[in-house]
Amino acid sequence: MPKTVIHVFHDDDDSIATGSRIAQRIQEIAPDQGSSVEVLCFGPAQRRLTDRGDSAAVATFNRQIDELIAGGVVVGACINAARAEGTEAELTERGFTLRVARDEFLRFTLEGATVITF
Repeated sequence: MPKTVIHVFHDDDDSIATGSRIAQRIQEIAPDQGSSVEVLCFGPAQRRLTDRGDSAAVATFNRQIDELIAGGVVVGACINAARAEGTEAELTERGFTLRVARDEFLRFTLEGATVITF
C-alpha cells in the first residue's frame, strides 16, 4: 500500500503546526485512495511534544498529534532521544511508537514511502 510519511523535524511554529495539520488533511482522503499516512516527529520538533510553554502553535501541534494517534495514525518518535530527554514514559502513554530514527528512515526507503519534511 502506498504511504505518505510526514516527518516533522523543525521546531518553528509554522513547521510544527502545518506539518501536523497536513498529516490530518492527507489522512482524511488516504484510505479512499488506497494509501496510508504515518508521522515521525524527530529532532527539534520531538522536544516540542513535551513542551509546556504558552505557545499557541505548540498547543495546536500537540492537539493535532494526539488527534492523529486517536484516529489510528501511527505517530513515531525517536526512542533514543526520548530516553535522553526523560520523556519515554510520557510519549508511550500518549500512544507514540518509539523506535530508532535511523531504522525508521531506512524502513521508509524500503517501503517506497513518500516522505515530506516540515
